Order: sequence, then C-alpha cells, then structure tokens
Amino acid sequence: MKERRSIAGLFWLIDLAGAALFAFGLADAIAALAGGQGWPARAIAAMIAGGMVRAAAIVAVHAAAIPFAQRVAGAARRAATRRLIAEPLAQPLAIGAAATLALDHSQAIEAYRARFAPIRTAAAIAPLLVAAIVACASLVAAGILLLTLVPFVIGMILAGTLARRASERQLAAMAQLSALFVDRIRALPIIRHFGAEERIGRQVSAAAHDLADRTMVVLRAAFLSSAVLEFFAALSVALVAVYCGFSLLGLLPFPDPERLTLGEAFFALAMAPEFYLPMRRLAAAYHEKQLGEAAQTALAGLPAPLPPVATAGAFDGVAVRAARIDWPGVSIGPVDLTLGRTGLIALTGPTGSGKTSLLAAIAGQLHLTGGEVGVIAPDEIAWAAQRPLILPGSLRDNLTLGAPVADAAILAAIAQTGLTAMLATRGVGLDLPLDHRGSGLSGGERRRLGLARAILSARPLILADEPTADLDSASAAAIVALLVALSKERAVLAATHDPALVAVADREVRL
Repeated sequence: MKERRSIAGLFWLIDLAGAALFAFGLADAIAALAGGQGWPARAIAAMIAGGMVRAAAIVAVHAAAIPFAQRVAGAARRAATRRLIAEPLAQPLAIGAAATLALDHSQAIEAYRARFAPIRTAAAIAPLLVAAIVACASLVAAGILLLTLVPFVIGMILAGTLARRASERQLAAMAQLSALFVDRIRALPIIRHFGAEERIGRQVSAAAHDLADRTMVVLRAAFLSSAVLEFFAALSVALVAVYCGFSLLGLLPFPDPERLTLGEAFFALAMAPEFYLPMRRLAAAYHEKQLGEAAQTALAGLPAPLPPVATAGAFDGVAVRAARIDWPGVSIGPVDLTLGRTGLIALTGPTGSGKTSLLAAIAGQLHLTGGEVGVIAPDEIAWAAQRPLILPGSLRDNLTLGAPVADAAILAAIAQTGLTAMLATRGVGLDLPLDHRGSGLSGGERRRLGLARAILSARPLILADEPTADLDSASAAAIVALLVALSKERAVLAATHDPALVAVADREVRL
C-alpha cells in the first residue's frame, strides 16, 4: 500500500516536469518573438509536450490513488462493521453513532487517501525541485522563492493545529446528531403518544446547531490556511516579477548579482507559480486530511476485539458465574445460572432489570464487566429477539438466514409457531415479500418469525427474548407448549414476564 501511495506521489513530480517543459517552451517563444524571429518549432513542441505530460500525470495519479484509497477505506469499513456487529461491546452504542463510525468515517478515510495522501510527499519535495529548476535561470529568483517558504510553513503549522482540533470536534458532533436523530425517529410513535414533539425537536435542533457551529469553525480554519497560502504564493510571484522586470530594465537599487536574458527572466517568472502549486493542491485537500485523520482516530478508539473463542467439543450447556454488566447509572448482576444440554430456564425481573442485556452477553454481543460465561461457540446459539432482524426479501429468505433448509421444514416451523393462518391470508406462501421493517406483520408475528428462524437453525441453545409478548392467550399458550417441547431436545433460556411460561420452566432466575 505504501508503494502505491509513493507511485501516486511520483506522478505529481512528473507533472512538475511537464510544467517545466511548458515554461521553457513559453519563455523560448517570448524571447524569439521579442527578437523578431517568429514562433520557433521547438517552443511549440515543448509547450504541447508539457501540456500532454501534465494531463497524463493527473490521470495517472487518480488511477493509482483512487483504487488504493478504496481498498484502505473498505478495510476500515469491514473492520468497523465486524467490531460493531459481530464482536462484544463494552457498552451499547446508538445505531446512528454506529452507522457514522462504519459509513461516514470510512468515506472520510477514502477521501483523505485519494486526495491528500498522494500530494503530501510531492508537496514536500516539489518546491525544492522548482527552486532548483528556477536557479538554472536565476539564482536570485530561486532565493526569493525559498525565503517566502519559511514564514509560510510556520503559518500553516499554526493553522493546521487549529483545523485538526476543530475537525475532531466536528466529527464528534456529527456522530452525536446521527445517533440522536436515528434513535428519535425509531421512537417517534412513543414521542407523539406522550406529546413530547416540541422537547425532542429542541434536542435535535440544539444538536444540529452545535454541528453547524463546529462546521463553521472548521471552515474558518480552512479559510485561514488558504489565506496564508495565497498570501505567500502571491508575494513570491510578485517579488520574482519585480526582480526580473527591474533586472531587465537595469533599475535595481543594488548591484545586480546576475545578468538575465528575457528568456531566463520569463522562464523564472513562469515557474514561480509552480513553487506553491503543490501546496495549493495540498490545501484544497486539507479538510479531507483533517476529517480522515479524525476518523482514523475515532475508529482506532473502538474497543479492541476480544480473542476468538475456541470450543472444546460439542455443546455442553450454559454456565454463567457471577456475571455482571456495569454501565453509567446501571448495574446488572451478579447472576449465576446453569443450564444443561436440555431444559428450560425462565429469566425474569422488572422491565429494565437487564434480562435482554444478559442474553446478549451470553450470546457474546456484550462484554461482561465481571464474572464469566462458559465457552459457547457463536454457531451454537439461536437468537429469537424481541425485534428480530428482517431483511428485504421473501419470508423464505428471512426464515433460512440461520441455515438453508427445505420448504417442508420451513412450513413445519411455521405451523409450530402459529404462523400458518397469517401465511394463508396473504396468498403467496413462502414468497411473501418483506421489507426491513417487517411492514404488514404484527409485533407477535415478528416475534414468532424470529422463533421459527431459531428452530430452523437447529442450534443447541435457543435464547428467546419475550417470546409470548404481543400474543393473544391462545397463541401464547401454544408458544409456551412449543418451548417446553423444544426444551426436551435443546437448551432454552427465555427472558419473560409471562407467568404461564415461568410456571412450566425447569427453573426461574430472577434479576
């Protein structure tokens, strides 16, 4: 990857060679015209060749830099997604914040790698090369360019420090606004039910204004760095132009240390803007640099992945010892429970006591603060959540996420979970189309869909979160009977408020 980045930087230096070739042709043509010689063929050829070299260099930079940037950003996106979805988290992360980390931050890294990284090396070397090329025509002009470089570097360091801090604050505000907006949209029916629209609107408005304010700080820093760059770029060109003009006219207020021809003077003047051009390109991509580095810092700040868990053979039950989960203002546990290869345990407790969180910890989705859960491989766990994952596609596709099975087995699981009547009313069978929200399905039907998926996965441990909620008494009784039957062959751990399910469980663990 470093090799690809250095190749892209090399192409920018080739662009500088094209600029020198064009400047030579232009200076040669001006000198010939001033001497009454007409347009020399070599000047025309040099200008055409210089333009073609510059165009080819720019195309080559993009051809080398963009695929490299996409690979780097793709790797960052995959690592962040794996960390956020498939690995235990020390504490829950809002969906909006997780989406910002996985999507927006990887896009910022891609822009940084595609635009800023290739020009960074060229921006450090190119001014010195331009000064060396100009020195071939005028040592004094080259010295003027180098003298303006020192205060410029100091100014850019100060502006860059300000921009880096501002970009980090802007990214934090963006993640906060995304998390707030997504979570409030998900809770919109509850917000409307309690008449809290105005208060929530003020929260979102305050977060949006905070992001706007921080964005303005970033833009001010960007404008400041651009102003510093443009001032010294204009100053260097102006000083070179004044020196070359006065030298040719013999009006310098001091002894001229060199004797310039019109061609040499014009060549030095034509190359002077190239001295700061790489840094202009760098400044144009500086915002991407600040956002990209801030994004890399944010992704690096995610908790380190836990080492992979290796199983020591077939599933041998669940053993939870002194399990504790601590979040700001909330403490769950310690909890002890043991469940063999078969059996049914009812996990009970008031709303908010941590039943779902404990199931998530057993499934490896949350990291315990203390205690331990016995070794369980991820492919030994079937999760029937309160809000099961539904992907755009058919009912068949959603029921076979855990394992590909025949239609006959799918229909049997549908019958076991009481979804046959629902399927019959839709008239399209297993091809029933579903969107990501499960539109058209009731809450109870979505829960039974998740339970049917868990049954079809054939995994030895089923974690069921409120499996009988949102069901009428007859349907709830059927699900209770189904869980009892499943517990004869598998281990079932169900978080529930249903006294009927608690009554038939082998054991109750209360939080």
